[in-house]
Amino acid sequence: MGMMQEFKDFAMKGNVVDMAVGIVIGGGFGKLVSSFVANIITPPIGLLMGGVSFEKLAVTLQEASEGQEAVLLKYGVFIQNVIDFVIIAFAIFMVVKGMNSMKKKEEAAAPAGPTKDQALLMEIRDALKK
Repeated sequence: MGMMQEFKDFAMKGNVVDMAVGIVIGGGFGKLVSSFVANIITPPIGLLMGGVSFEKLAVTLQEASEGQEAVLLKYGVFIQNVIDFVIIAFAIFMVVKGMNSMKKKEEAAAPAGPTKDQALLMEIRDALKK
């Protein structure tokens, strides 16, 4: 089997395709959440803090000098990214929680097989019948 055929077999497996779709949707969801945080969440919080823009919140480590820009510690952008992460992590948690509850319902609906003890007793019964 050639390398191209092996790659085709690998790429066409259900899990790989599902993962690729998840990555594309996740990337889009991440951009959506980032926009939501930057444009909807943080402006009102900044307004409550006295009209502060989170993107401009920074500590100057070194002032600008001739030919060099100032060195800034931009903690406002970091705060926005933390809020992004919390929202995305919560959304993923909710999806996983929903999937787990669906899986539990499927497992509960499936008939349980005999226990080891029951299987052993059935083997003994069948042996005695012979």
